[in-house]
Amino acid sequence: MSKHIPVMLHEAINALDIISNGFYIDCTFGRGGHSKEILKKLNDDGRLLALDKDLEAVKEGETIKDKRFEIVHASFKDLKDILKKKNFQKPNGILMDLGISSPQIDEAERGFSFQLDSKLDMRMNQSQKLTASDIINNYDYDELVKLLYSYGEEKFAKKIVKAIIKYREEKGKILRTIELADLVNKAIPKFDSKKNPATQTFQALRIKVNEELLEIEEVLPAAFEALKKNGRLAVISFHSLEDRIIKNFIKDRLNTDKVPKKIPIFQKQIKSPPIRIIQKLQTPSKSEVLKNKRSRSAKLRVIEKISEER
Repeated sequence: MSKHIPVMLHEAINALDIISNGFYIDCTFGRGGHSKEILKKLNDDGRLLALDKDLEAVKEGETIKDKRFEIVHASFKDLKDILKKKNFQKPNGILMDLGISSPQIDEAERGFSFQLDSKLDMRMNQSQKLTASDIINNYDYDELVKLLYSYGEEKFAKKIVKAIIKYREEKGKILRTIELADLVNKAIPKFDSKKNPATQTFQALRIKVNEELLEIEEVLPAAFEALKKNGRLAVISFHSLEDRIIKNFIKDRLNTDKVPKKIPIFQKQIKSPPIRIIQKLQTPSKSEVLKNKRSRSAKLRVIEKISEER
């Protein structure tokens, strides 16, 4: 198993402003880098709950023998139900490290990488049925074009999908990662870029297989609702689609003046925002990017809950 280097580790932990006897949630355990750092800052009365839908991540979490720690095999979109079912107290802080972990990319059999030959899989939760192969072989032309445009922001979506449909008609199903990557490389115009031409196609498939964007949209309001007053939510995103959802969530809660134009109202009648932004957008340091190239696109946003939404 490859080693996973937690991104913006100290920035994220510092942003949570951890109280030693507090209750915290790591919504994306991964390989435990952030969780282990949180545990270092908790005393015997502190508690940490971790979630992950990847079975390998859960196995890794179960090796942590600490009475203050618990890991649950679940998607973070189920956060509200988990807290209710287990009758947990409101957390002092919640951390979300979105995206994909290095072991998921580097383990060929998981089918995430366009550089390693494997079955087209891409499931973060190995117990689910839908795979990338199901999508690439069963979606029609319009569905695939929409998918690559929406989730991959791929400007050559139509060229790529035409090549996929032609391949399916002439040679049959596309079953391997390298097979798809080669097809994409041949389908689009050649240009000088540090990014592999298949990057955005693979991103789109991974996001769809795991419903990543929908889960982020579901968990943000649930996480905010769950927090204690003065509790903090720290989110690390890795591409513009994720960050856009987070920005819109924050913007919506800062905008409490939703009175229609020309309706007279006193300033005191406008309710205060239920959140405050703790710091400006943070990105990895140059030294971190040099040590871990996969951190280069990361963005950290942090908010504090100052009142309940009304």
